[in-house]
Amino acid sequence: MSSTSSSSNWVLSSIKFHFLARIKWFLKPKATRVSSDPSEQLDISITKANSNIDKVESCESATQVMEKQSGEDEGSEISLKRCVKKLHFGSWEEKEATAKEIESLAKEDVRVRKLITELGVVPELVSMVASEVAGRRRAGLKALIQLAHGSYKNKALIVEAGIFLKLPERIDLADESTRRDCAELLLSLSSLANSQFSLASSDFLPFIKHILESDSNVDTKQSCLGASCNLSTVLENVGPLVSAGIVPILLELSSIKESSEKALATLGNLVATLTGKKAIENSSLMPESLIEILTWEDKPKCQELSSYILMILAHQSSSQREKMAQAGIVPVLLEVALLGSPLTQKRALKLLQWFKDERQSKMGPHSGPQTPRMATGSPVNQMEAKEGKRMMKSLVKQSLHRNMEIITQRANASGDPTQFKSLVISTSSKSLPY
Repeated sequence: MSSTSSSSNWVLSSIKFHFLARIKWFLKPKATRVSSDPSEQLDISITKANSNIDKVESCESATQVMEKQSGEDEGSEISLKRCVKKLHFGSWEEKEATAKEIESLAKEDVRVRKLITELGVVPELVSMVASEVAGRRRAGLKALIQLAHGSYKNKALIVEAGIFLKLPERIDLADESTRRDCAELLLSLSSLANSQFSLASSDFLPFIKHILESDSNVDTKQSCLGASCNLSTVLENVGPLVSAGIVPILLELSSIKESSEKALATLGNLVATLTGKKAIENSSLMPESLIEILTWEDKPKCQELSSYILMILAHQSSSQREKMAQAGIVPVLLEVALLGSPLTQKRALKLLQWFKDERQSKMGPHSGPQTPRMATGSPVNQMEAKEGKRMMKSLVKQSLHRNMEIITQRANASGDPTQFKSLVISTSSKSLPY
């Protein structure tokens, strides 16, 4: 403020000086007058003075903003330190209230998340998850969820603090809100699957399996399915996932439209390995459940994933192709090849080509039992040739007699339509290729 007043005084004195200079200029003889007009110089000086005043005021405002910002940062840091102190040394009621405050602070600002974890609150929040009091446990879970959001370092700190050992042992006895929060936290932590953390070897999988088996909340199951999908992207986790019995659960959930897409995505990751492929092949739900998914016209993504899994299973496996053919996959593939998405159409056409090639190989030209060629004129060859001719003559005679009997029966049954219908059915070929 003092700088502003001094600048104003300087402007007034400048005006007085230029006013006196102008009077002197008029008192001088015309020859000695300067060509320049002092009024113009006065205007220029006033403009410069005003710009200087504006610069001073802007600098002052910027300084005030910086001071205010630094004051706010200092205030927030002081409040955070107070929260941390309560979380470490306060009563259980204070800890619960502090965990809720940390949740709200971490939700608003990324810098606050970093500062909070640097102050060492993660171990205390993890210990709250093991509390038998539901409200205290939920407060710790919600705070950890916000701290883990978008921060790899914070997730690693939560895992290192032993979060998997603090989860409820009997998740079925926990309330629905606690199960949902646990599943959301596990989904966030499962993104560490590609790091050095071996999540599959911990208590991670039994917890997910139990929720997928027993929980009826769709959001909770979706979170656990997302976590299992993240785990399945790592080759080392496929064995533990299969050993934990996840595959039958995923196949059951894939038949439910609300959870089908994520379940199929996980199965798609597992089927790419030999262990996962065998586990899927041995399921009693295969291949009927995947064939049924191919008929979901309102779920094109599920059709694409199902056709991919079927392709992997059918590739170089005649037994699996036979099972699929017996389950009625061919007409479904024909329909999908016409009406499905472009990717599903390509996969369906590829499967149809495999079935067509296999059928043609089975129905290729065949002229009876193939025996090794023997020298012409040998006694054995002559005897076999005579025996073959005798058998062929006998078969031809039997066929002629049978055809004559059928013709005679048809002629005699011209007045009985029911009998004629039975004859047509009995003589129709059931071994036609198409």
